[in-house]
Amino acid sequence: MPTYSAVDLFAGAGGATRGLRDAGFTMLAAVENDLEAAETYRRNHPKVSLFAEDIRTVEPQALLAGAALSPDGLDLLKACPPCQGFSSLAKGPVDERRNDLVLDTFRFVEGLRPRIVLLENVPGLARDRRLPELHRLLAGAGYRLRMSTLDAAAFGVPQRRKRFICFAVREDVCFEFDGDLVDLLPSGFQTAPRTAGHALAHLARHLRPDDPLNTHRKSSAAVGARISAVPVGGNRFDLPEEHQLDCHKRLASRNAGSSYGRVKLEEPAPTMTTRCTTPACGRFIHPTENRGLTLREAATFQTFPVGYEFHGHYGSIERQIGNAVPVRMAKGLGLIAAAILNGWSTRGA
Repeated sequence: MPTYSAVDLFAGAGGATRGLRDAGFTMLAAVENDLEAAETYRRNHPKVSLFAEDIRTVEPQALLAGAALSPDGLDLLKACPPCQGFSSLAKGPVDERRNDLVLDTFRFVEGLRPRIVLLENVPGLARDRRLPELHRLLAGAGYRLRMSTLDAAAFGVPQRRKRFICFAVREDVCFEFDGDLVDLLPSGFQTAPRTAGHALAHLARHLRPDDPLNTHRKSSAAVGARISAVPVGGNRFDLPEEHQLDCHKRLASRNAGSSYGRVKLEEPAPTMTTRCTTPACGRFIHPTENRGLTLREAATFQTFPVGYEFHGHYGSIERQIGNAVPVRMAKGLGLIAAAILNGWSTRGA
């Protein structure tokens, strides 16, 4: 199988880079603005040319030089622009300038002319006004688009996490396919959803006693008592009256139903958010123990290797984990991209 090249925009802690490397891609360059996430990336991917700066200040030509690439020579450009503005969980004023980073990706498509562009984001992007504009720009530049909303669980990730996926394929890549994208995965790639119980059992077998991420968020006495009162498989609706919050009592019907919920061992974990170890913010209580998830447990649900290093304070690492592309999902998407490129290389021979 040929070795293909890749560049990672909005690289975060490097989850997508690790997954694409697992799929056989050689990552040449990456861009990440958050300095703590960039340090996490650097520690785990030291050979990649990393631009730790605002992507709006990076020129495509600089990436070409850093990656030692010629124009048109890149196989895959991956981009996962900041997604909070498109998320159903977003609150408060919308940061339009931050959302416009989706369109800023096109500068790098023009400058690098990759054979494939892989865009990954929350499903809300599919409803945003910027997507038709990006579609128009890519089509005008000679790219054909395939878009789909996929669940990370369909890639064997022990987590329910729906994501908007767009593959833009350059017109000279002669590959035709009308089926589901997941049908391009190799037959040996396990797609059956894994449960949270499987993931935690794997972690228990491989966890180092001195792992600095084997720590959970500290709780006040009142929050600790509330967590202890949540039964296995339960959530805030199962709490006795004395442990219920006034703000929850004021909510209509069953809003915020996942708050103070326990992860269920027999199902995939819920979506790991940027507050994925904070019990008040979702179903983030350990399945059986009276505590929130540890950082390492959350990273395991994101399919980071058990030895993956993270840099930064507790909240920064929690955010890096929640923002990441699940490693195994990225591997699957990389294998799909490789299948498209293999079709191109075979037919172009």
